[in-house]
Amino acid sequence: MSFPRNPGRYAGVLYLATSIVGAFAMIYAPGKIVMRGDAAGTAANLLAHETLFRVTIAAQLLSEAAFIFVALALFELLQGVNRRQASLMVTLIVVSIPVTFVNELNYIAALMLARGADYLSVFDKPQRDALALLFLNLRNDGLGIAGIFWGLWLFPMALLVYRSGFLPRFLGVWLALGGVANIVMSLTGILVPQYAHAVFTWSQIPNFGEIALMLWLIVRGAQPEPEPTA
Repeated sequence: MSFPRNPGRYAGVLYLATSIVGAFAMIYAPGKIVMRGDAAGTAANLLAHETLFRVTIAAQLLSEAAFIFVALALFELLQGVNRRQASLMVTLIVVSIPVTFVNELNYIAALMLARGADYLSVFDKPQRDALALLFLNLRNDGLGIAGIFWGLWLFPMALLVYRSGFLPRFLGVWLALGGVANIVMSLTGILVPQYAHAVFTWSQIPNFGEIALMLWLIVRGAQPEPEPTA
């Protein structure tokens, strides 16, 4: 069954591809560079893996830009269920993208501080290292802010999937739980950050709902309803 004849499969492939790139940018690369509480060690890692760090920034920007096309593909797939809810889903996705784009400036600032340009000579190296770690942490906090929208957009999609008739209802329920998990993670990082790691661990099972949807769309595909409803 070809992509043009099965928009669900096309949406699933786009969704999975952008998610893999985004996961690399948000999880793998930072884990190789950031040493929690060690500003000097983190700065040294950043310079030792500068190419990886730059690739991380580019990967995050590209994955977010490409997610616009994921949003459009999901809209084409689900607008026949309810066009208004599908439009809300796309709006919430698109709102999160500039937040993430601006957030990457924190990584760029951290790299500039670690490299120590001449105009930064007013700061000594320990100060630059501390500021670099500060900006790295700010980038992580910025992702938490974007995560609120990553949770919110799952609610209209969950409802659309649940009502679609051409996708399993359990996926809709799972996606809604993932939306709750993303919002709880974001708010925990702001309100009670000491529990952020525990909440992150708990949230992984609900967040697998998106992966389940991607795999379902790729393996089984989906054919939308021919006519949208208001």
